[in-house]
Amino acid sequence: MNLEIKDVDKRYYKEYLEDFLPKNIIDIHTHIYIKEITETADIQDKRLVSWTSLVAEDNPIEDLIETYKLMFPGKNVTPCVFPWVEPLHKIDELNEYTRTLAVARHLPVLFLDCPTYSMEELEEKLVNGKYNGVKVYLSFAPSYIPGNEVRIFDFLPHSHLAVLNKLGLMVMLHIPRPGRLKDPVNLAQILEIEQQYPNVKVVLAHVGRAYCQEDIGEAFKILEKTDNLVFDCSANTNAAVFRQALESLGSHRMIFGSDLPITRMRMRRVCENGIYINLVPSGLYGDVSLDKNMRELEGEEGDKLSFFLYEEIKAMKEAINDLGLGKADVEDIFYNNAKRIFESTGFSISKSGD
Repeated sequence: MNLEIKDVDKRYYKEYLEDFLPKNIIDIHTHIYIKEITETADIQDKRLVSWTSLVAEDNPIEDLIETYKLMFPGKNVTPCVFPWVEPLHKIDELNEYTRTLAVARHLPVLFLDCPTYSMEELEEKLVNGKYNGVKVYLSFAPSYIPGNEVRIFDFLPHSHLAVLNKLGLMVMLHIPRPGRLKDPVNLAQILEIEQQYPNVKVVLAHVGRAYCQEDIGEAFKILEKTDNLVFDCSANTNAAVFRQALESLGSHRMIFGSDLPITRMRMRRVCENGIYINLVPSGLYGDVSLDKNMRELEGEEGDKLSFFLYEEIKAMKEAINDLGLGKADVEDIFYNNAKRIFESTGFSISKSGD
């Protein structure tokens, strides 16, 4: 790993993050993988965005731990780890690599789940591997389903939810569909999961992919009725979205996640006409001219950019300050809420010094 901490990063951390963040942090959303397994991934799948692959060709556990040391000096970060989501034909290798390292380091770990597993296969893998839950992804839906038409139950079938409900485990859910969080099909199926599988701890990744305010619609008003649903804030830098989520659901249902290594990217995100755009230093990530979600900044403007992850946390800080929330809420978002979920799955996490 070649992660340079520049003066701009040190200033950013000192000014915005160091005093805001608690000493102990749980990161509920991280990927670990090695290129020997992932190098055959088909990044041409039209249902996937491509810019996320530009930051790191791999992220072994050693790189993840070193990233925390470099980016969060003075903090103790415990990650929940799961594999990269491609390639599907290497899913057993992806899972075994991640599980072995998580067990060795006493870290919570999620199983990368494929909908083709039978109920019996899935339960056996989860129990024997001592997993805390599953990570599912829309690219595992049958290939004949166009990306815009994928539904949650196409890649997270009822049979798998029944297993998770029986075992009381969590699911990290990246929702599909171009309407994102406000999509009525997504909302209906999220509510169906809540009602039919009350023992499943559902974590909606990236605040339900509501990267811009236009992605929200009436979603938070509808989801206020849920009891168990929580959101992680990974790879999202929209303070207004965070503020609306906190207003509707409270700080006890928001959880910090990084989506490392993706958020090592140097960038600042803006929204234009409901589309998020990552502003990155010119030339740093190759030719991004054909990607609607990427735009380059030249010269001094590009040199001022710090890390995606810093931008995410600063946005959360702005939302918390806007609502007049306090240190107890920060502790909940960055530590207590995730700890409670993992303890419910049988995994204990101790604060540094406990």
